[in-house]
Amino acid sequence: MAAPLVCTRFSDNYELKEELGKGAFSVVRKCIQKHTGLEFAAKIINTKKLSARDFQKLEREARICRKLQHPNIVRLHDSIQEELFHYLVFDLVTGGELFEDIVAREFYSEADASHCIQQILESVNHCHTNGVVHRDLKPENLLLASKVKGAAVKLADFGLAIEVQGDQQAWFGFAGTPGYLSPEVLKKEPYGKPVDIWACGVILYILLVGYPPFWDEDQHRLYAQIKAGAYDYPSPEWDTVTPDAKNLINQMLTVNPAKRVTASDALKHPWICYREKVASAVHRQETVDCLKKFNARRKLKGAILTTMLATRNFSRSGRSIITNKKGDGSQVKESTESNTTIEDDDVREDKKGTVDRSSTVIAKDAEGNVGTPPPSPALSTSSFGSVLGCFKSSSSTSLGSKTNNNKLSIIATGAVNPQNAIAHQARKQEIVKITEQLIESINNADFEGYTKICDPHMTAFEPEALGNLLEGMEFHKFYFDHESVLTVLGKNRGINTTVLNPTVHLLGDDAACIAYIILVQYIDKQGVPRSHQYEETRVWHRRDNKWQNVHSHRSASVASTSAAFPPSGVGK
Repeated sequence: MAAPLVCTRFSDNYELKEELGKGAFSVVRKCIQKHTGLEFAAKIINTKKLSARDFQKLEREARICRKLQHPNIVRLHDSIQEELFHYLVFDLVTGGELFEDIVAREFYSEADASHCIQQILESVNHCHTNGVVHRDLKPENLLLASKVKGAAVKLADFGLAIEVQGDQQAWFGFAGTPGYLSPEVLKKEPYGKPVDIWACGVILYILLVGYPPFWDEDQHRLYAQIKAGAYDYPSPEWDTVTPDAKNLINQMLTVNPAKRVTASDALKHPWICYREKVASAVHRQETVDCLKKFNARRKLKGAILTTMLATRNFSRSGRSIITNKKGDGSQVKESTESNTTIEDDDVREDKKGTVDRSSTVIAKDAEGNVGTPPPSPALSTSSFGSVLGCFKSSSSTSLGSKTNNNKLSIIATGAVNPQNAIAHQARKQEIVKITEQLIESINNADFEGYTKICDPHMTAFEPEALGNLLEGMEFHKFYFDHESVLTVLGKNRGINTTVLNPTVHLLGDDAACIAYIILVQYIDKQGVPRSHQYEETRVWHRRDNKWQNVHSHRSASVASTSAAFPPSGVGK
């Protein structure tokens, strides 16, 4: 019998379906295997845009994924190289992120957390047994196989994974996500498999109380905490956690990697092996509540970083793949923080000589490759205070400009390359103008005009959403239809808007962030003057030469004599 023909083209074996996610140089699409009818997720990389170094990393990822076959790991089924594209065919996982599933459950206990971390440790143990270190363990890479109750946890995204020999410890480069980095990586010491166990310890801590063990808006202070192993178990939330659970965390979050528990030994811990007897089965509502806020915060960061990173010119020498994850989890998660990851060959030194590791996920090659800096500085963790709208201002120092006919007069500031000053200023003025149009459409209850300016999948984080990150326009449409500014104030009363401390940050050529505090004044139906203020940040992205608002964040209104301001500036 003749041997079957080997298919060398992707289209010979698979039929492409809808898009599931998109990155700078890749797209993830659902596909159907023709001879079986089975569904998979195809990560399609445009190799024409990749440097030689990028291509090496792509081959490394494919090689690592091929050797890992475990029920708790997203499996690579096929790898097909064509002239312009490389296709990686993975499991189609449809259950979304583990952390999102937990907050949707009716019941969640310490025993459930034990079961979750057991599956994560099983996947890590398989990696380590096969000489693979993941280097990017975090909630965004923990998916569920399906939406069926009790579906398996799947570890995804091996874009930063490396191969090691046995218990080899070496400097493989600075890589990972800030809150999950181990002390040895931050100290630039030789490292290996224990870095994954440290990240598991951080994840387990979050699984039990809904917030991380290490946290600070300033990244330098965050790193200092991690290097010192400075975490604790504050009351009252930790009072109800069993000593065995804390003991396992302590073994995972041991600063000395040589003394840190291994994946195989962690799986033998009583809190995991005998969870029915050791782990508490009491529902942890406080953990679920905190986890909701934790999820919302990281999704917000991801939404901002996605826009910022995906629009930069990273095709210069020394830059690597930037990938953007979006959707409901029914895709292969690409290298990520929340929605975005950088693998960056360049770890820059600032003027004070300190390392700038502001990128969400960064990797500096052990070979010391240094690339050309990006067009604009990355958004640091310490910068998120202003990006999230958490501004500090006082009447003595704030800058304000009153607006007429609801037009914003916004002061655009930021570092500008002298050679590009004119172009930078022009782009800032574009952001000013489009922001004026958006707020005018809100004040005029013009939903059609509003939708033309906003991305259909726009995300928003605002008080009325009760801590949830919203996507799409339906939430906004409700207020336009039922409680618009015109409905409450009347067409003839109008409003006056004063903008305080406005700032425009350019994030590459096709993205920008504008932040401001707005003071709104109007006369109510009884003729009484009313006013309130709120803090707002908007992220803009230019597609096909058209600016669209892709994300907004608004603080709770600080009212003098009025009710809270509804979503995205739509008045109640």
